[in-house]
Amino acid sequence: MATEIKVLSTIAAREAYLELLPEFERASGQRVTTTWAGTVDVMKRMAAGGEVHDMVIISSDELDTLIKQGKIAAGTRVDLANSGIGVAVRAGAPRPDISSAEALKRTLQAAKTVGYTSGPSGIYMAGLIERLGITAEVKPKHRSVPSGGTIGTIVASGDCEIGFQQVSELVHIKGIDFVGPLPPDVQRVTVFSAGIQAGAGNPAGAKALAAFLITPAAAAVMEKHGLKAGGV
Repeated sequence: MATEIKVLSTIAAREAYLELLPEFERASGQRVTTTWAGTVDVMKRMAAGGEVHDMVIISSDELDTLIKQGKIAAGTRVDLANSGIGVAVRAGAPRPDISSAEALKRTLQAAKTVGYTSGPSGIYMAGLIERLGITAEVKPKHRSVPSGGTIGTIVASGDCEIGFQQVSELVHIKGIDFVGPLPPDVQRVTVFSAGIQAGAGNPAGAKALAAFLITPAAAAVMEKHGLKAGGV
């Protein structure tokens, strides 16, 4: 039986995953090697082919796309956790009003710079800004980071006044204040799922890891790190 499990993962559940991994390795006797990448890069790498991983962790929409493309084995999707989009400012800065969609709109209009990524949360934010009718105002103020990066880093540095990303990707960043989640009427919850790559060298190990990541003990760790266990 193979003793290494190769994982390709986006970063939304990274902190919880890294806390859980040593226990899985001790219990299973298998070593897990994880490659981290942004959503855009994961999809590019999977499209290019040539890389074989045992497990891929990514947002459920993208995982379903990979299943349809035959890149991920059908019937192997496991929903690990979900997260809404959160808002952050630099530590000590005034906390903006995000209590409603209208308040959020005013906050976006007033901000000098607005940060969101090219990942699922950023794609949603661009669409939300369009729906709010303020794309022309916000687009020149938009700031981002390379795929796989965290908006919180440029908020902490002062290069961005207000940032939007998955709650689980903001709450660990030093130098920022987490303001809270988007208001419920404009919130978007993303489910992060695991699947076994077609042609995986260690599908049994990947299956065991996925099962471990949805145990009650794992769910408690997910919650601690700004995630809710399972799907929605």
